[in-house]
Amino acid sequence: MTPARRPGPRIVLVGFEGGEQVVETVLGHGDDPHDLLHARGWAVERPLGTESVMGAEHVLTVRFAVRRGPAADGAVGGAVARAVGGTAPRHDEGLVLAPGERPEPYQRVAAYAVVTGARGLLLTQLSDRTNAAGQWGLPGGGIDPGEDPLDAVRRECWEESGQHVQVTDLAMVQTSHWIGRAPGGRVEDFHAVRIVYRATCPAPTDPVVHDVGGTTADARWVDPAEAGALPLTPGWRAVLVALSLLPDHETS
Repeated sequence: MTPARRPGPRIVLVGFEGGEQVVETVLGHGDDPHDLLHARGWAVERPLGTESVMGAEHVLTVRFAVRRGPAADGAVGGAVARAVGGTAPRHDEGLVLAPGERPEPYQRVAAYAVVTGARGLLLTQLSDRTNAAGQWGLPGGGIDPGEDPLDAVRRECWEESGQHVQVTDLAMVQTSHWIGRAPGGRVEDFHAVRIVYRATCPAPTDPVVHDVGGTTADARWVDPAEAGALPLTPGWRAVLVALSLLPDHETS
């Protein structure tokens, strides 16, 4: 029997207008933070930061600058979700369920970084332990139980590329929601919550994948102008476009 997934942190979204807290809500399974706040009358202007507290439960608070009215141009996370198929759950092509098989809800919270340095933009290639083997994206991965996402992204960057990075700010919170079969065979109602930071690498070196046998096959520094020529995953391509690291036509 496949072991049960460990629950991730409870994610609390807090919005501030003019330095004053004006809205607070919990990110539920399948929710997009931008759409959830918008449904409560607030448009996200930009992310402000994260705070992780481990007590009786792990609570991860994500702070946003918000305002009344329609979505702001800077609210890139929700735009990315729509660019890769909308916020409604999609189904993997060709998915067939066995009699009595039901998708298991699973919300995975992960931390990633847009890492830049003197040698360019740091990208990682997915291994055959994933459903997107050979495609490229940003370094990062799932946070461990009770782990601060800032610690997680620094750890993951080292494990996947051998680079020591310094996080500068929160770039976006992006979500995806789909129903499909995981590499281990389980059918999941999968809600990916990706906390994406900006980071620098003061002393870049030749990348080395330390987590051998994991989900990362390779890592490399690339010229941002040449990143679009790599087989990026659709989601990471949309993220790089939203953060102005790829031109808009790269998504077409």
